[in-house]
Amino acid sequence: MTSDFTHAHLPVVDKPVLRMGLAGNFGADSDDVRWAAERGMNYWVYGVSFKNVTEGIRDVIHKDREAHVVAMLGMAMAGWQVRRSVEGALRKLRTDYLDVFKLGWLGVTSRESAGIYEALLKLKAEGKLRAIGTSIHDRPRAGRLAEDSPIDLLMIRYNAKHPGAERDIFPHLAARNPAVVAYTALAWGQLVRPVKGIEVPPWPGAEAGPPPLTPALCYRFVLSNSAVHVVLSGPKDRAQLEENMRALEQGPLPEEELAWVRTYGAELHKKRKLDYVR
Repeated sequence: MTSDFTHAHLPVVDKPVLRMGLAGNFGADSDDVRWAAERGMNYWVYGVSFKNVTEGIRDVIHKDREAHVVAMLGMAMAGWQVRRSVEGALRKLRTDYLDVFKLGWLGVTSRESAGIYEALLKLKAEGKLRAIGTSIHDRPRAGRLAEDSPIDLLMIRYNAKHPGAERDIFPHLAARNPAVVAYTALAWGQLVRPVKGIEVPPWPGAEAGPPPLTPALCYRFVLSNSAVHVVLSGPKDRAQLEENMRALEQGPLPEEELAWVRTYGAELHKKRKLDYVR
């Protein structure tokens, strides 16, 4: 767990990171990677289809490889796929190692098997990989993996609308202390689009109704939980990237604001069909 709002030390990977990382599959490009790196961002999610950010990641890690974390998100249904993916990424990024290989969407596009773990552990022994990770939606399964498995890093859904990790995953982290990377802080944009029929108390200290929930509030909600090492940002452009990074400057949410955001998320979760304000 981390006690610093802006920075954390990733277990197993054994590197300090800014607590906001970049997922390069939503519109960001290599210039955005370089811009963010100059301002301290150093956790990069890479995939074979993330072509817009490949050159940027390659450039920033070339300057100081140990200052950056490259986490590859890949599909793995067999051990040979893992090795092919990792070694292909090493060639494209022109680096000797990846910090993390994440089994993408475990249980759907990736699976656990003795052969897959054997391949990953061998890549670690060869120095081509530092940590084994996974992205996973099945929270009870993630809790079990946190307690007992070769998984060093869990990439999980966690936001004000979907806070179930607090019950199903976070209590199990103490057994091995795996790293936790949260994504979908905005619940795919649902948390920041005004919705009809949401009844919540006034914003703390305000006489009028609540303000629209902002991306900054969503990111600060996630980062206010010390179990989370890194929250991922998936900006569509530089303006969104700048806005998201500014959330770090604002610090953790005060208790009253944290409770309000949590209440809003719970009310949003109750609605089966979202009727957005036009």
